[in-house]
Amino acid sequence: MEEKMRAVQIHAPGEFSVDWVPVPHPGRGEVLVEVKAVAICGSDPGIFNGKVLQNGWPPHFPFIAGHEFAAQVVALGEGVTNLKPGDRVAGEAHCGCGTCEMCKKGYYNLCLNYGNQAAGHHHYGHSSPGCYAQYQVYDQKALTLLPDNVTYDEGTLVDTAGTAYNALRLTGVEPGGFTAIIGPGPMGIMAMCLAKAMGSATIVIGRRQRLAMAARLGADYTIDYEKVDDPVEEVRRITGGGAHQVIEAAGNATAYFESVQMARKGGHVALISIPPKDGQEAALKSLIMNQITLHGVRANPNCSKIVLDLMAQGSLNVKDQITHRFPMEQIHEAFDTFIGRKDGALKVIVHPNGDC
Repeated sequence: MEEKMRAVQIHAPGEFSVDWVPVPHPGRGEVLVEVKAVAICGSDPGIFNGKVLQNGWPPHFPFIAGHEFAAQVVALGEGVTNLKPGDRVAGEAHCGCGTCEMCKKGYYNLCLNYGNQAAGHHHYGHSSPGCYAQYQVYDQKALTLLPDNVTYDEGTLVDTAGTAYNALRLTGVEPGGFTAIIGPGPMGIMAMCLAKAMGSATIVIGRRQRLAMAARLGADYTIDYEKVDDPVEEVRRITGGGAHQVIEAAGNATAYFESVQMARKGGHVALISIPPKDGQEAALKSLIMNQITLHGVRANPNCSKIVLDLMAQGSLNVKDQITHRFPMEQIHEAFDTFIGRKDGALKVIVHPNGDC
């Protein structure tokens, strides 16, 4: 192993570059991986430009961010039992301490030792160093083997697919029913693909290029909110009274409010996006009067193997959601493409070690 590697370091809000840094060494229960592919997440721009500093992301400067990745194991730390060099893996951002009440219940995304690395908690790319680098160290608990027929690029979408699946797992999916998705970004389109694979008709609410992409990728109905008077009434018309499940992935007050109104009596609503601060955007009277269940969705606990199996079986097509690929040296262009949605950008992949 070489002693130095290239990595994208954030030096200050909005200031980042590809630098030479030391290759990290795995500790007990950890592995060193060669990062093959990284997908830009919708949360990454906020980490890079300092808009989520109030969350403690990043915890310091310089910092290596990134958390949607696939890699190959190259070295093992002491006590690693379920991985070996050469294994192809996909990673998760959340790694709980494993000993607190939430972790013992399987909710390691809600670890009570959040941010305490000494206790064994890691939120990779947020409070712990991430994967915009040629190599990185990860706890073995945060890695899942890739099926042979799933590529590294496809493996980077485990985090997105897992979070979308977590939303549908919380709401349940009514076979033959309707799932409404607000926001045809990467998360919304992934939720649409999963809902279809699970037997639901899908309605996607959005606009412009991404709504057109949702239609190309299989949405049963699309609603352009710029061209209809009332998206809520349109959903209720299509469904005959409201969707069985509503997945919010748009991240604005209108979406939070309308997601509840789009659900039928006794329906379920999942909120995936994170508002900048607590507010009162939910349609509380509708929530109460129609006995609608509202779910907050945080990350993708215990979802990686499920969505990887769906990819391997051909039930979940993520390949067509990848629109752009860049070498790590073009990280600024990659971010500009993702943020500006250039040329219909949806999922943008970065290759720290060259093409996969």
